Amino acid sequence: MKAFFELLIDIWDFLKTRKKYWLAPLIITLVLMSALIVFTQGSVIAPFIYSIF
Repeated sequence: MKAFFELLIDIWDFLKTRKKYWLAPLIITLVLMSALIVFTQGSVIAPFIYSIF
């Protein structure tokens, strides 16, 4: 888990130094969608999540 937070800090530093703030919503959306897929993989609501896409 520590490595994940270090990765997030590195990505934020990259966005800050390169002035690429427009990439932040894209990265946040990708992380949230992937977390949604991973956490609902074995649950009862998984068929409803997949039917949205």
